[in-house]
Amino acid sequence: MKIVVLDAYAGNPGDLSWDGMRKLGDCAIYDRTAPGDVVARAQGAEIVLTNKVVIDRKVIEALPRLKYIGVIATGYNVVDVAAASERGIVVTNVPAYSTNSVAQLVFAHLLNICDQVEHYTQEVHQGAWSRSADFTYINTPIIELAGKTMGIVGLGHIGQAVARIALALGMHVQAFTSKAQEALPQGITKADLDTLFATSDVVTLHCPLTDSTRGMVDARRLGLMKSTAILINTARGQLIDDMALAQALKSGKLLAAGIDVMSQEPPAATNPLLGLDNCYFTPHIGWASKEARVRLIDVITRNVAAFLKGSPINVVNP
Repeated sequence: MKIVVLDAYAGNPGDLSWDGMRKLGDCAIYDRTAPGDVVARAQGAEIVLTNKVVIDRKVIEALPRLKYIGVIATGYNVVDVAAASERGIVVTNVPAYSTNSVAQLVFAHLLNICDQVEHYTQEVHQGAWSRSADFTYINTPIIELAGKTMGIVGLGHIGQAVARIALALGMHVQAFTSKAQEALPQGITKADLDTLFATSDVVTLHCPLTDSTRGMVDARRLGLMKSTAILINTARGQLIDDMALAQALKSGKLLAAGIDVMSQEPPAATNPLLGLDNCYFTPHIGWASKEARVRLIDVITRNVAAFLKGSPINVVNP
């Protein structure tokens, strides 16, 4: 059985082992694969694993032996699932492996914005506290989260983990979700999307990227938000209209944003969000703790093993 891993480096830059996967077949592992090299590298493979390399209909049609596509992530929008299903190709993903890591990053961004940790670190290093006439040094507003309202868009594993932390901090929590109110965990109120954006002090995105969610955070929806509100995105960059967000941040219609994902990754140097003092970035690292990556490699290995035994798990296509 020939197994090809197209973009292994991000999930395993060398600190983890692929030995479990190698035991399952003839395994070719590439750190990165350019779009033009996908078909050549995957030719003859029954099993292809991808993180961000696109497996579209054209690629699928060019790989007649392909039986299985494993996504080395939770989101599987890089695969044309319909085309795979037409060929009887199984597509799997890795659900919930990074739940705690992503939820942790949401609050790393939020607490940095509210307590201005990055700002004060630089101020202290530059001597501002040493020159202060008082025991304390304050030159920016500091925000207490208790009593504020957090709006969560998407209440899956990560959304629920974020809700638990928010409730522990004394926040009110509302969520846009397909779940009925009676099915929601205690302390969470169901809200429609516009109401959530209009009434939340913090909005955090945890929904998948689909045709209906692409660009959902546009100028109109940003215009509903409080000028004191904070937007956090650790889901998918394409959920947000970058230019609309940049304009809201520059004009003071929005206090700040914490961004871990961009509409193009790596971002173009001309992206309008770059250089804005009230837009805080991490480079798509929410999923990347070592603990989460260990789980990731373990689950993709178990996914392939289950497929080879004839009982596939974590299947995302019908």
